[in-house]
Amino acid sequence: MTHSKIEYTVLKYGDHSINLPITFPDNCNILKLTFPKAIVKTDEYINRVIDSPIDSEPFGNIFKKDNKIVIIISDITRYASSEIYLPIIIDRLNKTGIDDKNITIVCALGIHRRQTAEEHKKLVGANIYKRIKIIDHDAFNKNNMTLLGKTGRGTPIEVNHLITEADQVILTGSIHFHYFAGFGGGRKSILPGVSSFNSCVANHLLVLNPQDQGGRHPLARTGILRGNPVHEDMAEACNHLQSLFLFNTIISSKRELLKAVAGNVHTAFDQGSRFLSQNFSIPVSKKADLVIVSCGGYPYDINFIQAHKTMDMAVNVLKKGGVMILLSECSQGFGNPRFLEWFTYDDPERFEIALRNNYEINGQTAYATFLKARQYHIILISALDGEEVKKASLYPATTIEEALESAYRILGPEPFTYIIPDGSSVFTYLA
Repeated sequence: MTHSKIEYTVLKYGDHSINLPITFPDNCNILKLTFPKAIVKTDEYINRVIDSPIDSEPFGNIFKKDNKIVIIISDITRYASSEIYLPIIIDRLNKTGIDDKNITIVCALGIHRRQTAEEHKKLVGANIYKRIKIIDHDAFNKNNMTLLGKTGRGTPIEVNHLITEADQVILTGSIHFHYFAGFGGGRKSILPGVSSFNSCVANHLLVLNPQDQGGRHPLARTGILRGNPVHEDMAEACNHLQSLFLFNTIISSKRELLKAVAGNVHTAFDQGSRFLSQNFSIPVSKKADLVIVSCGGYPYDINFIQAHKTMDMAVNVLKKGGVMILLSECSQGFGNPRFLEWFTYDDPERFEIALRNNYEINGQTAYATFLKARQYHIILISALDGEEVKKASLYPATTIEEALESAYRILGPEPFTYIIPDGSSVFTYLA
């Protein structure tokens, strides 16, 4: 076997790193982007973006003295630089005569777990944490929901009552790739972010074709908006709410602010999504036998449900029957206590039927994992229990050396290889 040195030998894993062997076969390629330059004077830039919103009245014309304001932010699993932009937005609101007591921050949990006080402080910064009320949305509390109607696809639009009672709502978060909504950010702050459990389920079921057809909808996938039923349903839900103002960021894998968009929830989001596609996509001319991919460390690999998004994008450049080595610490486990229960089903049809009859969002991720595990050999380097990893249809490994040994045993000594250091941030695809 001929080997050559590679320039990138460190992959992020949790809050630390894993060193790759210093040599690899000659037919190894690193799929790594040169990201746009980070914004240096962030305060000036954010104010400039707010002052020039897309398809919207200027910020100062929208918000009035004594308005009740809700600011929706993402939870701890999605870094958006909220600790940087929230003080600026709130300062702007204060200058229009809106007191801190009339501002509430709502964390768009969807059906994710509740967060700790320390996580809240990390999200908003110490100063804002002391000044502004911050709450976690609870999708299961029916008494806190307001029904606004239904989408054309039948999804009930039930949202947290704080949203409907506010004079103005500011949607914040980051725009990133999403494995069945096309992109995260934008309209997702409302559905599923601050919607009821029933609304979340109805929307997410749209990832599947109608029952008489079966299988996954072909357009409910990464990087697709037009014709994607999940996205279009989310966008329609936003149309039932008035007074929405969007502020979204695009963040590098180093947590640097690269771009922000503000204004209309649809057109500003579309502009941000185009920027992401243009700057965070890597086309390849052929698929690999072996893909070695890191989620990019914490929080992208906080649990397996989050790490699956990296897996989903990386298989785009992996041959059927190939091997993926996924580096994901999963310090908070699989992400849902019921996740592993779905792997009692041993064939796709039975799995799909169970998912339709008793839909759970973690079940959707389990189903997607199960389908990929039937087509590829997926070796997971993580802190998870090895037997539980096997139950999830994956192969556990504790070191990169052990994982590579298994990969070479399956593929032979010189597999064509891609290394993807920032798997949660970049969209790789066959051109």
